[in-house]
Amino acid sequence: MVGATVILGTGSGIAFFMLMAHRSGDAAFIGRTARVVVIADLIFTATAVGLQPLTGWLLMRETGAAFAQSWIVVSLILYLIAGAFWLPVVWMQARMRDLALAATQAGKVLPAAYYRLFRTWFLFAIPGFGAVLVILYLMIAKPVLF
Repeated sequence: MVGATVILGTGSGIAFFMLMAHRSGDAAFIGRTARVVVIADLIFTATAVGLQPLTGWLLMRETGAAFAQSWIVVSLILYLIAGAFWLPVVWMQARMRDLALAATQAGKVLPAAYYRLFRTWFLFAIPGFGAVLVILYLMIAKPVLF
């Protein structure tokens, strides 16, 4: 459960800082913020994502839970869904960073490609965060689903 809360916490923080930088409309600020966000995502979120299966398995072993329990099966599916949305988000953040920094260096406004990426990034957050929230619920409630 610690891994899921770290994923949710770092993801929320990263999303907040990206959103606030975007709302400023300042390409230089967006570029600097995205530079730090990409690093934070790779250090904290990637570590939590990588350790989650191991810590989950250790917790299952300690509590006597079985892979066949419905809430675990659904959690694993949701984990894969969250990952499928998170991996492109990291690339999008790096690309938005590059676009913002290039606009700053050229003394230009943010290009249309930046805004398209931001909209996609924002849309990917909905199923990605939603999946992690449901995983947290399942880990706490442990309901019998089927």
